[in-house]
Amino acid sequence: MGRVLLYGFLLLATLFFLLPVYLVVLTALKEPAQITLDTVWRWPSPPYWESFRIAWEAFRPKFQNSLVLALSATCLSALVGALNGYVLAKWPFRGSGLLFALMLFGMFIPYQSVLIPLFHFVKAIGLYGTLSGLVLVHVVYGIPIVTLIFKNYYSEIPDELVEAARIDGAGFFGVFRRVILPLSAPAFVVVAIWQFTQIWNEFLFAVTLTRPESQPITVALAQLAGGEAVKWNLPMAGAILAALPTLLVYILLGRYFLRGLLAGSVKG
Repeated sequence: MGRVLLYGFLLLATLFFLLPVYLVVLTALKEPAQITLDTVWRWPSPPYWESFRIAWEAFRPKFQNSLVLALSATCLSALVGALNGYVLAKWPFRGSGLLFALMLFGMFIPYQSVLIPLFHFVKAIGLYGTLSGLVLVHVVYGIPIVTLIFKNYYSEIPDELVEAARIDGAGFFGVFRRVILPLSAPAFVVVAIWQFTQIWNEFLFAVTLTRPESQPITVALAQLAGGEAVKWNLPMAGAILAALPTLLVYILLGRYFLRGLLAGSVKG
């Protein structure tokens, strides 16, 4: 009886969670004239697929920008985080604990508080308005969390493996390439999912540090929903299209996500 109640509660919670998703899909498949309060729960007949075509035409250039931005910034931040975590976990030095604490402090700085100095910095180095500038910002802003993930993960790797490699003549990068990197797949998966999702969905930096030709998809989605008379089927269709890449990442790599997170939870 207790299990039945539990499953019943979980089913209700799932339906409640999926309700907004259902409304988004429903609205995206309606013609603008059919979107009223009276017909809000009514399934469209026939479905109006033209919303997705129009939204995709508006998204296509920005979609490519988002893809380049998310993939390049994710790969770079994962590489930087892996090296940082490797140094902090296996090559500690005087003051490394304080340095790690200062790095972690970066996670708690709100985007809004650094926006103006960040704007001037990106402009001063000549990257304002470019996709490269946005990639740099996301790589730097992601360093604290990816360093934390990699450090915790590498702390679980026995020091004896590193010592054995050093006795065999491997140096700093030799140990990293031959011993640490082959064992790092779960940590890389966690960082890839986390960073890709954060960067793909980010809006504030995207709208303030780029020009129209280098803006990502989140800006296009905001523009699609703007204006005085909004055709709600278009932003709903756009939201579905914009969510597909992150959904795909979770479907393909989601099963490794929890495993990678828990890998550094015992020691670190």
